[in-house]
Amino acid sequence: MKFWKYHGIGNDFIVLDCITDPVPVDPAWCEQVCNRHFGIGADGVLYILPGQGTDITMRIINADSSEAEMCGNGIRCVAKHAVDSGLVDKDEFTIMTGRGVLKAKVRKDPDDEYTSFVQIDMGAPILDARSVPVDFDGRFIDQPFEADGVKFHANAVSMGNPHFITFDDIGEENVRRLGPVLEKHPFFPKKTNVEFAQVKDGKIHITVYERGAAWTLACGTGACATTVAAALNGLVPFDTPVDVRLPGGWLKITADSKLGYVLMEGPAELVYTGDIDYLR
Repeated sequence: MKFWKYHGIGNDFIVLDCITDPVPVDPAWCEQVCNRHFGIGADGVLYILPGQGTDITMRIINADSSEAEMCGNGIRCVAKHAVDSGLVDKDEFTIMTGRGVLKAKVRKDPDDEYTSFVQIDMGAPILDARSVPVDFDGRFIDQPFEADGVKFHANAVSMGNPHFITFDDIGEENVRRLGPVLEKHPFFPKKTNVEFAQVKDGKIHITVYERGAAWTLACGTGACATTVAAALNGLVPFDTPVDVRLPGGWLKITADSKLGYVLMEGPAELVYTGDIDYLR
């Protein structure tokens, strides 16, 4: 079957069009093809499926074969592919995801027939700690935490998938050590994505340890969750696009002051296409 390799600021995916060419979702196969030495190589596989009261549906299987509820960079790649391939024939449409229905809007360069930027209404952030989920009652915002002997303040925010964010400067050595430690810490019943962030001149800079994919060049939901946490901590404004820098590039994130939605805008790029046996 045909596949498309995309990336959203370095967060890379194998995209499968299961509307045109239906195949079953197979996590073991996804782990095999995501292997960067023996497969295509990717952070995950994105399945585009028929809509469920929406224009299309997206399912995400991580490189370790686990299924993610949401992926911000992945949904931009799916939205771009859906429009550029003709699966969707409009610039604004809906996508069913693991966290519910999300709205996509694509923007084309006047000199290019293909989609250049994608904006996603990522929905409302989840701040109730038990719903994130973390082992805490109420909101876990700017709370003290200790892991592996390192003390810092942190924030728990879900964008349909859990994120644990710190703005404390704990040093590069601790960052590299704590990423995998925090992902599987017992404080997080479903594991967690981890964002180590700094705010400089109104811009957010993030290093991400992604649940199920380890260190990644980008995490769209992480950028959204971090911007919400930064706004709640008074580090950036609400209702204003904030530039967010990840190792792979920049996103623009706007957090609604009423916490009703988070807007994410950024690029999605097609790298190459090919054919592969779905099951061997």
